[in-house]
Amino acid sequence: MDIPYLKLAAVHDAMKDELIRKFEEVLEKEWFIQGTECGEFEREFARFCGTEYCVGVGNGLHAIRVILQAYGIGEGDEVIVPANTFIATVLAVSYVGAVPVPVDADWDTCNIDINKIESKITARTKAVIAVHLYGRAADMDAVNALALKYRLKVIEDAAQAHGAVWRGRRTGNLGDAAAFSFYPGKNLGALGDGGAVTTNDKELADRIRAICNYGSHRKYDHQLKGCNSRLDEIQAAFLRLKLRYLDEWNRRRKQIAGLYNEQIRNPKLKLPLVKKEETDSHVFHIYPVFCAEREKLIQYLDEKGIHTNIHYPIPIPEQGAYRDEKWDIRDYPVTEKICTEEVSIPLYPGMTDEEVRYVTDCLNGF
Repeated sequence: MDIPYLKLAAVHDAMKDELIRKFEEVLEKEWFIQGTECGEFEREFARFCGTEYCVGVGNGLHAIRVILQAYGIGEGDEVIVPANTFIATVLAVSYVGAVPVPVDADWDTCNIDINKIESKITARTKAVIAVHLYGRAADMDAVNALALKYRLKVIEDAAQAHGAVWRGRRTGNLGDAAAFSFYPGKNLGALGDGGAVTTNDKELADRIRAICNYGSHRKYDHQLKGCNSRLDEIQAAFLRLKLRYLDEWNRRRKQIAGLYNEQIRNPKLKLPLVKKEETDSHVFHIYPVFCAEREKLIQYLDEKGIHTNIHYPIPIPEQGAYRDEKWDIRDYPVTEKICTEEVSIPLYPGMTDEEVRYVTDCLNGF
C-alpha cells in the first residue's frame, strides 16, 4: 500500500465540477482583484470565526506583518513568539523592525509554554503572538491574562487551526487580531496562496485594508506606507466554496486522529493526546508522533509505503537567518527535543479507515 503524506485530490476530486464553475464565474465577471467574491468571503469567514471583521491578504506571513504594522509595532519594540513554530511567525516581527523574543515550548501541547512567557516580558514588549501549532489551540486564557496584566496586544497565528475551538470560541476570535494562511495544504486551503486577518476592531481592520492596498483607502490617495497584499477573486471564490465543507473535513480529521490515538500502541512513540474536555480545541492540521529514533522510523515507514514529513527539523533559535541574535538552543530544551523527535504521519479528510489501520499496524510493528 502507498499512502501519501497529503492527498489534495481526495478532497478536490469530489468538488471538481463546483471548482470549475466557480472559476468560470469569476472569468466571466472580468474582475480579478477587490471584487465581490473577496468581499463575500470576508463576510462569510468573519461569521465562521465569530468576529466582526475579516480582511483578505496575500498570505499568512503578510497577515501577521500587517497586524504588527497596523498596531505601530516596529523598531525598538519586542514581540514574544514561540521558539517552536514555522519561521513565518518570526519573520513577520523582523520585517516591521521589531525584535522577536522566543519562548520555549510545552512538551505536552508543543505550543508556547505559558509558564515561561512572563520572564521574557520587558518594558519594550508590545505583543504576544500565540501560535495554534499543528491545529491545537494555545491556552488563550493564560495568554490573555498576561496580556491584560502588561497591556500587550495578543495576536493569534491561526495558520494551522481553521475552526479549532477554545472554551466555546473559535480561533480567530481569541485575541486582539488573528492571522490565517490559506496555503493549499491547510485545513482551509486555496488553490494558490492566500491569507486573512480577523478582528473585532473596526479601526484596525480599516487600517489593515489600507496598508494592504498600497496604503490607500481611496485610489491614488496614499496616506500610509503600505504594500500590495490582497486576496484575489479566484482564490476567494474557491475559498467560499471550500468553507462550506470545512466543519465536515475537520470532523473527519478528528475522527482519524481518534483512531490513531486508540490504535497506536507502541511505547517508543509519544502521541498528541487531547484532554476529553478539550476535544474541539484540536483540528489536527498535523498529527505528530515523537520518537527518539526518528530517522529509523522515517526509513521504516518509507519502506512500508507510508510518506511522512517533519514539522520542523531546525528550531528557530538555530536558523541561519537569526544567527546574529545569538540565541542559545540550550535555553530552549523542549523545542530542541520536538525538532529532534517529531514525525508527521498521514492525516487528511479523504483518508480511508483501511489506510488508517495500515498506518497504525505499521507503527505498532516498529
